[in-house]
Amino acid sequence: MTNLFPGKGFSNRIKITQNEFMQLRDIIYELSGIYLQDNRKFLIENRFAPRISELELNSYTEYIDYLRNHIKGKTEELNMLTELITTNETSFFRDNPQLKVFRNFTLKNFIDAGNKSGRREIKIWSAGCSSGEEPYTLAIILHEMLKKEISKWRIRITANDISDNVLKMAQKGIYTKYSLRTTPENIISKYFTDKGNDVFQINPDVKRLVSFGKINLNLDRDLKRIPKSHIIFCRNVIIYFDKKMKKKVLEGFCNNLLDVGHLYVGHSEALHTVTDKFKPKQHTGTITYHKI
Repeated sequence: MTNLFPGKGFSNRIKITQNEFMQLRDIIYELSGIYLQDNRKFLIENRFAPRISELELNSYTEYIDYLRNHIKGKTEELNMLTELITTNETSFFRDNPQLKVFRNFTLKNFIDAGNKSGRREIKIWSAGCSSGEEPYTLAIILHEMLKKEISKWRIRITANDISDNVLKMAQKGIYTKYSLRTTPENIISKYFTDKGNDVFQINPDVKRLVSFGKINLNLDRDLKRIPKSHIIFCRNVIIYFDKKMKKKVLEGFCNNLLDVGHLYVGHSEALHTVTDKFKPKQHTGTITYHKI
């Protein structure tokens, strides 16, 4: 649920040449897997010029040299690069038609099967979790579905993002009223503590179901350390990758999913042109994907 660029202006930005843009784009792609289209050049100027000034550099060429020639700096700068090229627009219970299918189809089937077999276990991976609204929403839905029976289940929601800053926010579990703008009032009163001044804290019984950690979807070693999942949510993330990177990430998802697993992606992220490893299932309001 991480989107590229908020589009804020910067009046005295340092200009970037086409050659510098292409070099910087290649570095960003190498480090994060995010591919910047040609029309992002202006936005690169908007976002990176203050950082270049902060480093007391005079041009994008100097910044590129800094990334390439200072290995320690390059590693530390990845966090800053991520913050500069992404912004996080999300909320609790976002895209309710999709969540309704998750609740009434996917989750119901897993709960029914678990009760029948006695293997009461659900493992969910929120890949690109941003500041935590998505995985916490899934945890709330699990509480709503299982109610007092939830103590009989082994539930693990693994939530990952590439940004350290949003992960710190997610781990705190403290949100403004704006993050709850798409959340029913009865859910807010039941699962959040009103701290005053339009600040709300997620309740501990929801928080304990979710574990947060940093991940770079471009790194095989990061993907391999994620526990096998019954369900993967990766919404509005792969839209920012080129076809090669999409294929790589989806291959990782396929390897991670258990045979009965379900994959949820954003509405504009069709998979049929990228991979043949998933079969779509049409529902009212959304599509779910299943391993073939």
